[in-house]
Amino acid sequence: MIDWERGTVVSIIQEREGYQEIVVSLENGELERAVHYPNIGRRLHRGEQVYLNTTAVRLGLGTGGYHFVAAPEKKGFIDQSPKGHIMKLRYTPYQMRILAVEEEAHPAHEIMKEASTLEGIPVVAAELHSMVSAITATIAYLSNGKAKIAYVMTDGAALPLALSHAVADLKEKGLLTGTVTVGHAFGGDLEAVNLYSGLLAARHILKADVIVAAMGPGVVGTGTRFGHSGVEQGQVLNAIHSLGGRPIACLRMSFADSRERHWGVSHHSLTALSRVALKPAWVALPLLDENKAGYVEKQLRESGITRGHRLVTADGSVVKRAAERYNVSLKTMGRPPEKDPEFFLSCGAAGLVAWGFCKRRAFNFAKSHVRDSWTNISVM
Repeated sequence: MIDWERGTVVSIIQEREGYQEIVVSLENGELERAVHYPNIGRRLHRGEQVYLNTTAVRLGLGTGGYHFVAAPEKKGFIDQSPKGHIMKLRYTPYQMRILAVEEEAHPAHEIMKEASTLEGIPVVAAELHSMVSAITATIAYLSNGKAKIAYVMTDGAALPLALSHAVADLKEKGLLTGTVTVGHAFGGDLEAVNLYSGLLAARHILKADVIVAAMGPGVVGTGTRFGHSGVEQGQVLNAIHSLGGRPIACLRMSFADSRERHWGVSHHSLTALSRVALKPAWVALPLLDENKAGYVEKQLRESGITRGHRLVTADGSVVKRAAERYNVSLKTMGRPPEKDPEFFLSCGAAGLVAWGFCKRRAFNFAKSHVRDSWTNISVM
């Protein structure tokens, strides 16, 4: 069931490519916030009447308090998409055509015809979108801004990439070389039919030295072992392995979350690595105090992860210096690093491990000033 309401655009708070954040006056006189995606139709202006999907806000779900514009009352839609033949959001009223990198009409079609391997580059598989900024900033900092970092966004959560303020900020600061949206996710610099093509496009078209792969904002969880969108992390690791990349798992870790299932290493990560990932990955572990490290080690051992994967410890505190260097805002579930330090230490560790593989590939990052190190503690 969908809750529909009508409103009038009172003001436009913020806009960028593919995104408008507006204030609407509802029929009951209340002023509320809404998001509109011009890529689906056209840009909105003050005074226009719009139809709104208000379902999530009325249910009290974590959408940031925003409604979503379904359509302006006066149509006037303009097809702004490239002239491709691949449909995303298929068989819905919002299905749109995009020009996918795999299509013959795409300039990179010949490249994609030949692409079949990631050529050994590191790919960090992250579960939550809030990890993307921390991992990306860490790699950029460690490489002194020279690493080409691509973000591949899956369709496990939000589908429009434009919804991500984090990605917009990373691109504005030049920390991301480019983005790829795969499956039904849309709005990236490149569009791909599936995860495999998306990863290959990041390597062979964007020329990425390292890739961060994660869903967009809006993780779904139910408290059951498999009933959460985080299981896709295992599927992403499988894809990286099968394409000849270096799969690196960023653990969802917290000692601040009030929910027992997310204490230490989240059950999301434990399930993805122990039951979904079919081949060994490098699992990045941050340096923790003795008690917390012991708790995490027990979780990984009991879940079988220590037997099935390669564990690597790294000093994830580098993430703090990276965030300060680039003025990147870090937050997860509303908590900043000082409220949930282990979450971001885990992201920093994953970025440091990825950078370690970059250096092993002998990329020429001249006069690197970074002295951080990472050490294998268990390679199996």
